[in-house]
Amino acid sequence: MAGRNRFNKNEQEELDKKRKLGKKELQKTLRVFRFVLPYKGYFALGMVFLIISTLTTLAFPMLAGKITNVAVGDTDEFFKSVNQVALIFVVFIVAQAVASFFRVYLFSIVTQKTMADIRAQLYNKIISLPIPFFEKNRIGELVSRINTDVSQLETMLSFGLAELFRQIATLLIGVTIIFVTSPELALVMISTFPLMIIAAIFFGRFIRKLSKKVQDNLATANVIVEETLQGINVVKAFANELFETRRYRKSLKEVVNTALKESFYRGFFISFIILALFGGIALVFWYGATLVENEELAIGDLLTFILYTVFVGGSLGGMSDLYGQVQKTIGASERVLDIMEEASEVEVNEQAPTVEPVLNGLIQYKEVGFAYPTRPDVQVLSDISFEVKTGDKVALVGHSGAGKSTIIQLLIKFYEIQKGEILIDGQNIQHLDTHLLRKHTAIVPQEVILFGGTIRENIAYGKPTATEEEIRTAAAQANALTFIEGFPDKFDTIVGERGIKLSGGQRQRIAIARAILRNPTILILDEATSSLDAESERLVQEALDELMKGRTTIIIAHRLATIRKVNRIYVINQGKIVEAGTHESLLQNETGIYNSLVKLQLEVSD
Repeated sequence: MAGRNRFNKNEQEELDKKRKLGKKELQKTLRVFRFVLPYKGYFALGMVFLIISTLTTLAFPMLAGKITNVAVGDTDEFFKSVNQVALIFVVFIVAQAVASFFRVYLFSIVTQKTMADIRAQLYNKIISLPIPFFEKNRIGELVSRINTDVSQLETMLSFGLAELFRQIATLLIGVTIIFVTSPELALVMISTFPLMIIAAIFFGRFIRKLSKKVQDNLATANVIVEETLQGINVVKAFANELFETRRYRKSLKEVVNTALKESFYRGFFISFIILALFGGIALVFWYGATLVENEELAIGDLLTFILYTVFVGGSLGGMSDLYGQVQKTIGASERVLDIMEEASEVEVNEQAPTVEPVLNGLIQYKEVGFAYPTRPDVQVLSDISFEVKTGDKVALVGHSGAGKSTIIQLLIKFYEIQKGEILIDGQNIQHLDTHLLRKHTAIVPQEVILFGGTIRENIAYGKPTATEEEIRTAAAQANALTFIEGFPDKFDTIVGERGIKLSGGQRQRIAIARAILRNPTILILDEATSSLDAESERLVQEALDELMKGRTTIIIAHRLATIRKVNRIYVINQGKIVEAGTHESLLQNETGIYNSLVKLQLEVSD
């Protein structure tokens, strides 16, 4: 099901156009609109006002004909004077205005609340899905599900549904009335429709294709802007400002050329429709005038007929657009449902359990084997077995790609184990609540990701309910308080997108403060000091030493000098543990991988 979300925007639009409006597709779309049920009272009342609004609108041509007939002396028992018909006109206009207001407002209540519920549940579902889902789906496409697809549902619910009802009612009632008014004139009028319908279908498809191409070209131009601004440092470093400007102008030229072509055919189509429509109306006027002249039709009935003809013609013209809207809505609803029907990794509940089990931190890997779902033929881990006692510190070392990070990702259940088992306190993590496990675990990665808010908010992310004093204490323990206090805004300092306004060492210490505040049972350090200068590394290492006290710690080490005091070191090579021991014992094996890694780092440092 996840694979269906991997289509790009253009492919999705093509699928939407080809989509048939069958019973199955409509039923699936209606499943999304179950979110309307909590607001069914507002919806039902809105439908009442929609019916009133539609009927009062359709009454105008009839009243226009009646007031014309009365003006020339053709009265009846219901319409006796021009003033009486005018008064009825006023009543219908007021009713139309009032009904339109309440229809718009009530549907707006239903739409906004419903779309908020859909967006919230969709977001809830997305963040509860496992990591493999995000490897198969682009982030931009997932954001599109929340924005573009839900907006399409919003358009259909707030505007499309009312228009669909109005157009169908106008067609049915309007055609019925014109046939009752004058069957002969109705046949003349309808004879002009086939030509317009065929032209509308042919030109409509062609113009939509050109319009889509304009949007595609514009999207390509926007991608150039986005990529250039994201990589502005590279652009300037290579002095490629002129190159990027020319590339953007070339893309804009394609946009303009396609847009002008689309405008040419659109203008031709509009001219043809004007000729056909007004030519048909002129034909109806001519034939109707002859009927009036022969006293076979009242002049007011002719006016009524003409107005209803315009109403019916407008409805026919709008049906193709509405059909396209329905197609897009079905496609959007299917893509939204595809995500909502995915199996969640964790359940995101508003109310947490009052009493949570306590983890002690005894970790055991037993013959663990693993291959990534996206690369099932590549065995990443083979028969990994080791133990980390409660409160101990172990290190995983080895060349890049050996499988160190994968071992950690399996521990926090980013992926499902395919062979063997991992135990925490003697319990298989497959049977352990994922949310509970991660709540008792903290990670300090090499590449720290901070959110774009304040320093306070980023530290408090480890414990959202933390007090100001707890945040300050955590910052002090992480050796971060000094540089934080040095900022004019202190803890209210904005760190920028992904923490860009802070140095690497500052970001690391913020991450450590976040982990300290979380007070985890299990601590994971993923090469947390590998990219720092000597002074930053010293400060970060001091903070890490404070953080590791009394916690079960697994360290993925790049700089081997930082792991001399751990309880045990495991050397990973090609997905297997090939060496194990303390720093001193592993150095004694002169042909071992660990010994060669230490010597290599010593040579590099010299």
